[in-house]
Parts: sequence; C-alpha cells; structure tokens
Amino acid sequence: MEKFDVAIVGYGPAGATLAHLLAQCGLKTLVLDKEAAHYHLPRAVHFDAEVMRVFQWIGIADAMEAKTHRHPGMRFVDGDGNLLLDWPRPQGEGPQGWQANYRFHQPDLEDLLRSSLTERSNATIRARCEVFHVEEKGNSVELRYEDMSCGKIRRIEAGFVVGCDGARSLIRRYIESDMEDYGFHERWLVVDVILREDMPELGDHSIQYCRPDRPATYVRTPGLRRRWEIKVLPDEDSNEIIKPERVWDLISDWLKPEQAELERAAVYVFHSLVAEHWRKGRLFLAGDACHQTPPFMGQGMCAGTRDVANLFWKLALVVKGLVQGTEAEHLLDSYESERKPNAREYIQTAVRLGGLINTAGTEEALRSALPAPDGTARMESIAPPIGPGLGKGEKAGRLFGQPRLSDGTLMDDQFRHQFVIVSEPDLLGDLTVPASIGVVTTDMSNASEHLARLGARATLLRPDRHTLGAANTSAELEALIGLTFPNP
Repeated sequence: MEKFDVAIVGYGPAGATLAHLLAQCGLKTLVLDKEAAHYHLPRAVHFDAEVMRVFQWIGIADAMEAKTHRHPGMRFVDGDGNLLLDWPRPQGEGPQGWQANYRFHQPDLEDLLRSSLTERSNATIRARCEVFHVEEKGNSVELRYEDMSCGKIRRIEAGFVVGCDGARSLIRRYIESDMEDYGFHERWLVVDVILREDMPELGDHSIQYCRPDRPATYVRTPGLRRRWEIKVLPDEDSNEIIKPERVWDLISDWLKPEQAELERAAVYVFHSLVAEHWRKGRLFLAGDACHQTPPFMGQGMCAGTRDVANLFWKLALVVKGLVQGTEAEHLLDSYESERKPNAREYIQTAVRLGGLINTAGTEEALRSALPAPDGTARMESIAPPIGPGLGKGEKAGRLFGQPRLSDGTLMDDQFRHQFVIVSEPDLLGDLTVPASIGVVTTDMSNASEHLARLGARATLLRPDRHTLGAANTSAELEALIGLTFPNP
C-alpha cells in the first residue's frame, strides 16, 4: 500500500495551498479530488493582503498580482443611488507587504496553484478520485477511493488526513462534527457577466445597494468581468429567477443585454456556520469544510487560506518527529483553538453586515448601526487575533506585519517558514539566539513601524507570522525564545 505523510481531500484553493506548504516542508503529500479539473467559472472574487502573503511563501504572488484588479473600497447607497457611506480601502503597499485587498478571477488563481504544484516532486495530485472510506489505524489513516478514470478501488495510507472538501465534507462526517449556526440562511442570485466593452460608469468600487425591498451588491472584477449579487425574495422560484430574461430584467438598472455576455447566473444559499470540531485524532478540517460565511466581507476563501497557514507547520513538525508526545497533541489541538474564534468573528461580522444591507435604507439607519464619534456612520476593517493556543501574554496571537530589509527584500523571502525575532537591537544584547531563529532588527529594516503597531520593543514570530508574544526587556525576549519549536 502506498504511504504518504499527509493526504488532502479536496483540490480547491485551500487544499492546493496546503499541498504547496507541506511540500515545501519536505512532506510526501497526496491530493485527492473527485473532479477532473477546477471549476471554470467565477466563484470567490476577493482576497486580502494576509492571503497574498501566503501566496508569496509558495512563490505565486507576483504572477497572481498581475491578474488582479485594485479594490478602492466599498460604498453603501440607497435605492435612488444616493451615497449613504463611503468605505475607502488603503492603496499601495500595506503592513503585510502587499496591497490591502485584491479583486480576482478564481480560475486564474487555481490555474497558478495547480500548474506550480506539479513542479513539486513530493506532491502527488490525483483527479477523478473520490474518497469513500476513512479509517484511522493507530499511527496512520487508511483511505479508500475510487479512481473514476478506470473504475478501480484503491487504498493508500497517510499519517494525517486534511479535509478541504467543501461544505458537504466527507471528512467532517467521519469526524462527526455538527455545525454551529449563526442564523443567516438566505438565497441570493449571483450574476457574472463579461462586458463587450469597458463601462467606466459602473465604477471600480464595490457597491452595496441598501434597498430593503431588494438588496443587491455590485462587484468590479478583473478585465471586463462584473458581478451582481441580488437577494431572492421568499416567494420567488430559484429555477425561474436564473432564466436569462429574468436575469436581464433584474440588472436592467445597470446593464442591457447588448452590452454584455451573461457568463453565469446561479442561486446560492448563503450560510453562517462553523464546525464544532475541527480535529479528531489524525483527521482535520480546513476551508469550507469547517466554516461557511455570507459573502458580504469577501472572507470565504481568505478564511480557508488562514486555516492552512496555521496548520501546515504544525503538521510538519509532528510528521518529522520534531515535536512528540503530549507536546505534539497540544500543538495539533492549537489549530482549532486558535483558528475557530477568528473564523467565527469574521462570520458574525458578515452576518451583521448582511442584516444591515437588508434593512438600512437611510443614512440615519446606517449612523445608528455603524456609529462614529463625530455622529457619522463609519465602517472599519476587523483583524481579530487568533484564539488561545501557543504563546504568552495578551499580545500573543497577533498577525504581525512584514518588514522590508535594508536591501529592499521582504522579510518572508529571507526567512521563509522560520521563527523570527523582530527587535530593537539593544534588547538582543548578550542573548544567545539559536541559529535556527531569524533576526530582524530596527536598524536593518523598517521594523520599528511594525513594532509600534504592536506596542512593543520586540516580538517573536511563528512560521505563520503570528506573534508568540511581545517583549520590552531582554529577559522577556529570552522567555519568548524558550517557547519556540524547531523550524518546520
């Protein structure tokens, strides 16, 4: 029987990104997916700087950035198009070393992820292979799957299995996890079009149409692609509303049939769910398999990328035997304890935003829902820390920025998948820093501005670039060094 370190079930963005990260750590990785190829039509349309930073780690960021469109921000308007709230997004390079937000075409991303993964010799990809049986056997897991290209039943053995297999996850059923429900279940019509020629009047901003009778969202995506998301009313039939004549009627305020090609129209039920359990023994969940969010913050795919960034290095340390016994169990358990509260916070915020779009049709309503100190309405980005797990102190678990070194290099390009100290030089003093830990000081980079945001003189970063804690003295920094693991 073939043996792998990790088997990944599902080859969407989360599964493919995880396969890259594990392969970079030297793990023998298998990806199984029941589909012959990735889905060719648009799905996710937004990711943020944190996600682009992960793409930087796996070597596709520059190529992906060339395929994106800038995202200037979001505007809330009433039924007559009057501006209720303007939410601009920062432009240019931000703290993560990349722009704050990107609009993209998901098939472009999946092409890049898949083509570059084939170059990694320790990653094996098998399409048209549907897993139907999962059995944990002591120190490994046996998977049985049907190779639908030839109708044969095959078996493999893996040290760990990660279910990146979507909302109807088979691996979640084997974990036997229920879903926590945050109460948002609505049908929305998603319409993707390709313009016949550019229409600047549609704008680059995302627009939330706060019309209680028919809420809608407009999204500018790369090239000539544009998207509308329109709420389906309770008495409307999902099969009728996707018919072309009805679709064109619903978007007639913005577009005429002769101005664009209808690429796709589909009704989705937007959910707000988080799995109760993300791990059982050697089985793990990531991506839509363990959380589903309404799309109003554009965080669905982002959350899956955060999952695998948190998980990959922990799996690598355990598979390699660098962390063992109860310490290994604690490390693996920290995946759920850290990621689940963060995912929940994003989903609950998206639910609140969805409710606002559904009900707030006036500036007064927005001021009431999003009050600012000056009496206006204000929308702010959230960046919740991860939950309790590794590290020490209230500043553990914060996503840290990416300093630029004095030669212009981004920190992660110099210290990929390593623990890194970022510090004022005098705090290092006579400390003995293990050779495995990278060091970035404020006199060799722009790290001072990143430390100022954290409110500390030094920090120690994990491979996923969250903080193990903060330090203001050499003794505190030495204590943080004692919390590190080997590099994955």
